[in-house]
Amino acid sequence: MANLKEVKGRIQSVVSTQQITKAMKMVAAAKLRRAQDRIIQMRPYSQKLSEIIQNVSAGDADSGDSPYSEERPIDKVLIVVVSSDRGLCGAFNSSVFKITKALIAEKYSESEATGNLEILPIGKKAFEHFSKRKYQVIGEFSHLIEKLNFADAMEAAEMIMANFIDGKYDRVDIVYNEFKNVATQIVNKEQFLPIQEIEVEESEENFGGVDYIYEPSKEFIFEELVPKSLKIQFYKTLLESNASEHGARMTAMDKATENADELLKELRLTYNRTRQAAITKEILEIVGGAEALAQS
Repeated sequence: MANLKEVKGRIQSVVSTQQITKAMKMVAAAKLRRAQDRIIQMRPYSQKLSEIIQNVSAGDADSGDSPYSEERPIDKVLIVVVSSDRGLCGAFNSSVFKITKALIAEKYSESEATGNLEILPIGKKAFEHFSKRKYQVIGEFSHLIEKLNFADAMEAAEMIMANFIDGKYDRVDIVYNEFKNVATQIVNKEQFLPIQEIEVEESEENFGGVDYIYEPSKEFIFEELVPKSLKIQFYKTLLESNASEHGARMTAMDKATENADELLKELRLTYNRTRQAAITKEILEIVGGAEALAQS
């Protein structure tokens, strides 16, 4: 059985760790609130912008001729992997890495074999993970999550879009965590470019069955909206991942605090048993000594 000093030292260590996990949970909760507000505000705007593009393009074959919707034989591929900068957030990062590798093995193994697959990590953990495993990594935007803002996200999106138009990439996919609630994050893999064609049914709820007057022109509006929509979509993806990260870290720290409580109960029980055993041993030695003196 462990001695009292050793058990007491372990108890102090667990108490200190528990204080840290409680503090990290509180910090994550505060950051989650802000991140959750941002993504909740962004979702309606992003959805409405997508609806407008669908409605503008509905019934107009020329609207589908955007350079961002050009389908080409898939040879050169870029995968954007969104992770966190720090750990201690459960399976948040490992799930994204696992899905990314499965996606490469399933769809882009030929591109990887010929050296035509590149990884754009958003977040230090993704950069470190794929760099160590000898993938072709673009590290230019790995810092975006640290101080997430629309200007930096737009710069990254513009670089991706320009490279797609120039033919550097034939397909761009994004792997990220979508925020559902504090305890639930869903890993998504989405095609970013080329834009997937969406069939829009004409109804009273969209513009398909209405003859609108456009100023300056329908084509000009469509050309302006598509790049803007892509940038908004990219930024929304980063916001989803950011909120998911804080939710995952809050959940992980809450679970760690609970585990520390259970461990403290066991250690304190062990401490009391060890202390009682030491006291019993001392009493037995005293009684044994007294009996020996009485018999002498």
